[in-house]
Amino acid sequence: MPIVQIEMLEGRTLEQKRAMVKEVTEAICRTLNATPDAVRIIIREMPFEHFAVGGVLRSDQKK
Repeated sequence: MPIVQIEMLEGRTLEQKRAMVKEVTEAICRTLNATPDAVRIIIREMPFEHFAVGGVLRSDQKK
């Protein structure tokens, strides 16, 4: 049973997440010879103030 964890910044729509899990599931099935019902995907969203690049919070970069 493949388990995939995806971490991303918040802000994607439900439709975007649906499309992503469909595509990821298809890729896992194709490359690992798994069935779709065996694939598990965990999406973890984080707020912009919980992520930094180059010592600057992403929330500060948006300004």
